[in-house]
Amino acid sequence: MTKTILVIGTYDTKDEELHYICDRIAAQGGKVLSMDVSVLGDPSKPTNVSKHQVAEAAGSSIQAAIDSGDENTAMQIMARGASTLSARLYADGKIDGMLALGGTMGTDLALDCAQALPMGVPKYVVSTVSFSPLIPADRLSPDIQMILWAGGLYGLNSVCKSSLSQAAGAVLGAANAVEPPKSDKPVIGMTSLGSSCLKYMKYLRDPLQERGFEVAVFHATGMGGMAFEALARQGYFAAVMDFALPELGNLMVGSVINGGADRLTNAGASGIPQIVSPGCADLIDFAGWQAIPAAYADRPFHAHNRLIKSSGLSPDERRALVRDIAVRLADAKAPVHVLMPTQGVEEWDRVGEPAHDPDGLAAMVDEVGKAIKAPAELTMLNSHINDQTFADAALAVLDGWIVDGTVKL
Repeated sequence: MTKTILVIGTYDTKDEELHYICDRIAAQGGKVLSMDVSVLGDPSKPTNVSKHQVAEAAGSSIQAAIDSGDENTAMQIMARGASTLSARLYADGKIDGMLALGGTMGTDLALDCAQALPMGVPKYVVSTVSFSPLIPADRLSPDIQMILWAGGLYGLNSVCKSSLSQAAGAVLGAANAVEPPKSDKPVIGMTSLGSSCLKYMKYLRDPLQERGFEVAVFHATGMGGMAFEALARQGYFAAVMDFALPELGNLMVGSVINGGADRLTNAGASGIPQIVSPGCADLIDFAGWQAIPAAYADRPFHAHNRLIKSSGLSPDERRALVRDIAVRLADAKAPVHVLMPTQGVEEWDRVGEPAHDPDGLAAMVDEVGKAIKAPAELTMLNSHINDQTFADAALAVLDGWIVDGTVKL
């Protein structure tokens, strides 16, 4: 079946480049649905979705955008409308993927459009600031693809055609090849880190599959947490085992390695049962290029590789993090069961290991006991999170939910 790609951009100032992209998609057998997000000018020929329709979808108008007298305000109007229409077009079965083109203004808008589309919908952004530190992690949809718009800021030429043609081929190829998340089995969403740090997934995967579940494990290093939350928001999981929460500590202290402000909220909002444990919630992860803030300079430090390095949370910070976890779980619309392994929450906090901090662990255990309130259930386990005992306890909770119909097979 021929795939249709939504092509978004300011067709007044980038008309030639956008039409080149559209032509490249058509030349490969795809169809195009064009969306103009201009404010002041007009395209050389009408687009499928006009700038007036975009502004109206935002509850505004092009004249209001112009009258604002500020290009940032005007483009945020267009971003609201474009993201609303992108989601609507996909829901109506009119598009199979998205490609947007822009500088900083167009990229800002494109990021909203990409986040409006579910995981599994190809989304490609050609940008002058692709992968730039200007783009905060929480603006990136989990499966977004970007390519640098090189040499094309003003006019079409052989250099920028290289980027534009790659993008056209990539998004159409992805639309033809993609298998969107869709399982014929109930799916358990699980968070973890590398198996040298957290080992429970080794003990849990096979037993969960034997019970009839598919298991999807997400790497809790920012983008993985965002992907986990995106699917939870879509109601994709039958239940979640959210056992790796370093992204919340990272968010608390200002590290860029976080899963967004809505981490640990979407499963509860979607009515998905949650088994939760504060795995790796004793550590703070920083990007390899990010300077360690002075407040953490005298703490245990571990350079995992050139991309990521870790420090530790103090006892008081661990208490604050536990209270934040409790707040995020409090409004859940489905059962929540918290497992607290009192002997440790990651491999490096064992006796003799660099993150061993008995005072910090004791503070965390104590605060969990105080902060987790009914209707959430709490089980204190005299074990380490990497012990078989922890995995057995998680399975026991899930089995109880299967028996009482909370989780359906």
